[in-house]
Amino acid sequence: MFSSWHVISYFLFVSFKFCLADNDNLQDICPAATPTSKTCHTAIFINGLPCKNPANITASDFKTSYLKQAGDTFNFLRSSTNIVTAAEFPGLNTLGLGMARTDLEVDGIVTPHSHPRAAEILFVSKGVVTVGFIDTKNQVFQKVLKEGDVFIVPKSMLHFCFNAGFEFATIFSVLNSQNPGLIDISGAVYGSSSEAATKMKERMASFSSQKANYDTSQTTISQHTEL
Repeated sequence: MFSSWHVISYFLFVSFKFCLADNDNLQDICPAATPTSKTCHTAIFINGLPCKNPANITASDFKTSYLKQAGDTFNFLRSSTNIVTAAEFPGLNTLGLGMARTDLEVDGIVTPHSHPRAAEILFVSKGVVTVGFIDTKNQVFQKVLKEGDVFIVPKSMLHFCFNAGFEFATIFSVLNSQNPGLIDISGAVYGSSSEAATKMKERMASFSSQKANYDTSQTTISQHTEL
């Protein structure tokens, strides 16, 4: 029979193992630099960014104005997304956080993309937008959001949004990685032209009508069953 010391030792060992667990990678690839590698003698590459000397840290390190101004929406997508990581905002380093601002003109869209290292929380600051993501079973989860609404996109899920109103729209986002990464498949699938953007928006808008029709049919069935 185990003594109390054995039980305590076991839990200490398990706790120690958890403490040694690796953090998520902040780069796409990060092969180990072995002692025989030439790069070992010329540079050090780490998973993230090195910390500043504590003596040089100031309050300015924890403030940014990168998201203050609207982005340039003069393009065929009529949208702009500005992602701020620890590289631009030093105070984010080691906190596992990133931020973004998305601006959408009327009929503006953000093409389907994913962040391989982060989930994303979107807050609609102005306007009306449709936001959605697609899971690994090709199910579409999509909602129309108004000012003050919040939507969550799970980690690595392909997602998109477009302006569903009649005025300029702005979304602020928080991502749970200081370097979330970005994979955009729209160029390969739809091409890069105003006509392609129109087709893409029509396709994304069709998700809404399909979802609405499905919800209506389910509600009708439910009501019928209750009767």
